[in-house]
Formats: sequence, C-alpha cells, structure tokens
Amino acid sequence: MSEINVTPMVDVMLVLLIVFMVAAPMMTVGVPVDLPKIQSKALESKTEPIVISVNKEGQVFLKEHETTFEALLTQIKILTKDKPDTRVYLRGDKDISYGAIMAIMGRLNAAGIGKVALVTELPQAKAAAVERALEKTAAAARSKAP
Repeated sequence: MSEINVTPMVDVMLVLLIVFMVAAPMMTVGVPVDLPKIQSKALESKTEPIVISVNKEGQVFLKEHETTFEALLTQIKILTKDKPDTRVYLRGDKDISYGAIMAIMGRLNAAGIGKVALVTELPQAKAAAVERALEKTAAAARSKAP
C-alpha cells in the first residue's frame, strides 16, 4: 500500500511561508534617491487647464490670483462644475516641501479632479538641445514644402 506522506511537504511550505513573510517587508523599504530632472513632451489639451501655483513662501495661487489653502477646494469645485475631465496643472517651487504639494493634490482629489499634471522645467542644456532639434525639424519641413 503506497501512500504519499504530506508532512515533509507541509514543513517545507511553512518554512517558505516564514521566509517570505520576513523578506517581504525588507523589499518595500524606501530607498533614498536623487530624483532626476526630467524631459517630457508638452501635454496637449483641447480645453484650457486650471493652473495652481505654490511659491517659495507657500502662498497658493489659482490661475494668477492668490487664494488660501482652505478656499482652494471650493474654488476648484466652482471652476469644474460641469467639466469633470478638466485638467489641472500644479506648479510648485522646487524649494517647497513635498507635503505641501501632496496636500494640494489631496484637495484636488477630494474635489473629484483626476487629471493632475505636475509642471516641471527642462534642464537648461537639454532645453537648448530640444530647441535646436525643433528648429532643424522645422527647417527640414520647410525645405520639403512645395
């Protein structure tokens, strides 16, 4: 009579479970990194986006008008009342805290805004290279035009 003894298999599975339970939290620990300056294409939008800016002193501006952090949610809801797909550009000074930007993004999320884009600048050398490439492309297009 041949029977399969499952006890060794259960022992191995329990050991593997314990190993993965111990190892999993170690894999998700944050790693300190220097985030690079980015290059990206400009976002194209059919409608005019809402621009929120935060300056170095932490003052919040909706379009060009200064507003308070508390009033931002109400003003955003008024501006996006009949436009659920409104895109919001969030411009933050590079010296402003990450928490301040995340607080504003939380307010936008509470207002039902799902399309939030963070505005960045190209590094100077890269911006000049992009401009030269665009000029070459435009020159080539003009030379091919009849």
